[in-house]
Amino acid sequence: MLIDFNTIQEVKVTGMNGGTGQIAARMYAGAGGKIIPCTLEKGISISMHAHPTSDDINYVLAGTGKAVCDGKEELLTAGTCHICKKGSSHSILNTGETDLVLLTVVVER
Repeated sequence: MLIDFNTIQEVKVTGMNGGTGQIAARMYAGAGGKIIPCTLEKGISISMHAHPTSDDINYVLAGTGKAVCDGKEELLTAGTCHICKKGSSHSILNTGETDLVLLTVVVER
């Protein structure tokens, strides 16, 4: 199966889960979850939110940021992966001077 994100319309989401600013994303959704390449510009955040039915896997392609998962702070840099497991809560903040670019995979289970 090939997913061509170049053919998926980019959407801008303002205040993701109560966060600040706008996130740019393209989303593929299937029966088992979602794949979402997304960009958080400087200072943009996704506020604390729960994942009651899914794992949320965030691979950092570029930039720097911070995730807080169940009270534990994690530094995000290119090549790292933040995982919020089913039943946990997390937030993400771009703390850098450039875009924080993530490939997010949501696995329903």
